[in-house]
Amino acid sequence: MTFADLTNTDKPVLVDFYADWCAPCRAMKPVLEDLKAQMGEDLTIFKIDVDKNQSIAERYAIRSIPTLILFKNGEPVWRKSGMASSVELKKAVEKSAEY
Repeated sequence: MTFADLTNTDKPVLVDFYADWCAPCRAMKPVLEDLKAQMGEDLTIFKIDVDKNQSIAERYAIRSIPTLILFKNGEPVWRKSGMASSVELKKAVEKSAEY
């Protein structure tokens, strides 16, 4: 599956752009797990290692990590660089349902 295949769905898709060496990126793992527990099947979350997927990182102008981008129907509808709480992320996902 391509990146476009993964994000081109009417269900929200949260992409976590990260790197293994990034401490804040590692700190996001329990936040994302909590969000997934709250949202269940209403949200897909996947991680993109910027070191291994430089072309995708360049396409979305990832300049700092972690960067989280929420996609709906293949289009980015929300974006944040840096740490985020599960509450903030859940609000962004719920708002994306309006698109």
